[in-house]
Amino acid sequence: MRLVNNCFIGLAAGIILVGLPACEPATDSAAARETVTNDTVEQWMTDLSNWGRWGENDELGAVNLITPEKRMQAASLVKKGISVSLAHNAVKEKAVDNPSPFEHEMTATGVGSTPDFPFCVDRFSVLYHGFAHTHLDAICHMFHKGKMFNGHSQDEVTEEGASKYSIHHMKDGIFTRGILMDIPRLKGVPYLEPGTPIYPEDLDAWEKKAGLKVSSGDVVFIYTGRWKLRAEKGPWMISEKSAGLHASCAPWLKQRDVAILGSDAASDVAPSGVEGAAQPIHQLVLIAMGMPIFDNCDLEAVSEEAARQNRWEFLLTAAPIRVVGGTGSPLNPIATF
Repeated sequence: MRLVNNCFIGLAAGIILVGLPACEPATDSAAARETVTNDTVEQWMTDLSNWGRWGENDELGAVNLITPEKRMQAASLVKKGISVSLAHNAVKEKAVDNPSPFEHEMTATGVGSTPDFPFCVDRFSVLYHGFAHTHLDAICHMFHKGKMFNGHSQDEVTEEGASKYSIHHMKDGIFTRGILMDIPRLKGVPYLEPGTPIYPEDLDAWEKKAGLKVSSGDVVFIYTGRWKLRAEKGPWMISEKSAGLHASCAPWLKQRDVAILGSDAASDVAPSGVEGAAQPIHQLVLIAMGMPIFDNCDLEAVSEEAARQNRWEFLLTAAPIRVVGGTGSPLNPIATF
């Protein structure tokens, strides 16, 4: 993940303060891997593009795929009323994968509290883009050749924030079908080792195993076991070595018409395996397709609950903070079964 203009949010308790067919999933992944080069990614920037699909004045990108009908379908998925958070606890400790810890400052405590001011008050501060904090990337978060989604200039993101595709346009929330793809379970391992690529046939195989198919307007979460691995072996330089989607998965996401992509890391496998394109999934998803990205979700609890129920789909709800000009937002997505 790249930081954009050192994006910063201050929060306080309760108040804000300070080589493949263009759109076909790959079936011969060995051949697909060999043919994905930076030139392929550049071609896909055109072939997989949603530019103009929702008009010149669009502010939501692929979130437009979450229609009223899709929301009603998602609501019908609630069978047991069990809710599970998809966020990790705010990481307050500095580590190799968290150079900007979540800051929690108590400005008034219960110690010495008086009847005149019987309250406690705290301030939250977080540089949330990166590899530690659960957040949603708005589609203005990344540029390619000076452009963001729909051909808008990178100059439309200034020190005052983003004048196009700001996170506040998602103020009505995200309410749709969520799908968990448990790739370690598919492969019979507790977690994927750092640097393990996930290919289109893995996504196809998971659909078959789970007995479902990703459809238009879904949010797809890719579980790699990142947080389980971190708890077992400690933090590592995840920006340099991380399990995630290979670039060849981009046409698959486009063909399925996914609304938002999510994972327990940053979605891209690292290293990417595509010379000249460090984060091709981010590039293609955010800029070509206009698809926001959930990063650093904690999918441990939801993977356990999904396995207990043998149900890998759920109602997904999430509400970004209404920051005008924001390039994303920390948040707590919820899966309800």
